[in-house]
This record gives sequence, C-alpha cells and structure tokens, in this order.
Amino acid sequence: MKHVKFIALIVAAAGMTAGSAVLAKGFGHHGPKMSFEEIDADGNGEVSKAEIEAMKEARFAKADADGDGKLTLDEMQAHAQARANERAAHMLERFDKDGDGALSKDELPQPRRAGKMFDRMDADGSGGISKEEFEDARMRHGGKHRHGDETEQN
Repeated sequence: MKHVKFIALIVAAAGMTAGSAVLAKGFGHHGPKMSFEEIDADGNGEVSKAEIEAMKEARFAKADADGDGKLTLDEMQAHAQARANERAAHMLERFDKDGDGALSKDELPQPRRAGKMFDRMDADGSGGISKEEFEDARMRHGGKHRHGDETEQN
C-alpha cells in the first residue's frame, strides 16, 4: 500500500509541475516533444493556463484506461510502460546510425556529465572513489539514489 501512495504522490507532483515543464521542453525525454503550436490549441500565439490544464487533463484521461477518474497501480504501470516504449523507439530512431534496427555499444549515447561527476566525487584525486567520498557525494545531493542499508520510512 505504501507504493500505491508513493506513486499517487509522484503523479500529483508531476501534474503540478507539468505546466512549466511543458513550456520549457514540450515533453522532453518523458515522451514525444510537442511543438508550441500543439500546446497553443486555439492558435492565438500564446499558451494559456487553460491550454496547459486541458493538456494535463488529456494526459490523465489517456492514463485512466477505465475512465473512472482515478489511476490504479495497473493503469500507472501500463501508462509508464507505454511511455517507456515510445522513448525506446525514439532512441532507436535517433541513434541507430547504421540503420540496422539495433543499437551497438558505439551507437549508444554517452552521458554528458559522467566523467565530470566521477571527478567531483574523487575529492582526493586518487583516480578512485572511496566509501567516504561516495557517502559525502550522496549527502551533498540530499540523499538521492539511496540504496543499501537505508530502511523504508512511512
């Protein structure tokens, strides 16, 4: 039950931030990019709060497969899977340079900040990250990506 509440909280938070995210990136890597014209449904050259709200409602309705006005865990998982499939298809289309329908290791995009992140975590410049450096980096980032000995909180 904790997971259902957590997922519902994530969906609510995403809905509250969707307006600014849509204006900034369309859907970015969370789905197909939308053009300004698609968001500006009435074509008046401005995106209104009502247009953003209508878009959020449409996205909710798309995820609400049974139309009951609520998102179940199954509906959220199905919607997330559909979006993941769209992202994977887009990634293949974008990076499959030889057109063989598959991504080789060389075709995979490289994280832009991976090397810089390693260098920041390797505070003493030893070429390796000690447990202390790892924990310090984790604390600097507010405990994001917690794994291991952490216990679940209510």
